[in-house]
Amino acid sequence: MNSLYERLDQAFKQAIKQQQPVAASTLRLLKSAIRYREVELKRSLTEEELQATVATQAKQRREAIGEYAKAGRPDLANKEEEELSVLLSFLPPQLSVAEVETAVSQIIQELGASGPKDLGKVMKAAMASLAGRAEGKLIQEIARQHLGS
Repeated sequence: MNSLYERLDQAFKQAIKQQQPVAASTLRLLKSAIRYREVELKRSLTEEELQATVATQAKQRREAIGEYAKAGRPDLANKEEEELSVLLSFLPPQLSVAEVETAVSQIIQELGASGPKDLGKVMKAAMASLAGRAEGKLIQEIARQHLGS
């Protein structure tokens, strides 16, 4: 299987050839964010870091969709949704809420977590095992419910 960076590059070239302006601009911004991160770290990114960068960009789009919806700007929200769908195509499939609940409860049992004071330990383990497959906000909500905080 090709690396994520190669897949991004191929998709970018294809979007330009097929004259898909939303996909092309989204991938251009993503490639820019990746380059910025590489300059910041002074090295090439690993596959995990590339995925994290894509996930960060997707999170920004989700937040923007919410803000535009609150502001009564469905046109801008729709544009962000299109961009989000392009970004999500490069991330592993997201887990359902039920799957995240099962994983978090299993982690809580493994760690022997019993209350709100253990939230940090649970979140650290959950974020490590569910990285890129579930949003941190959802994981935290579920962990808080299970730990009673």
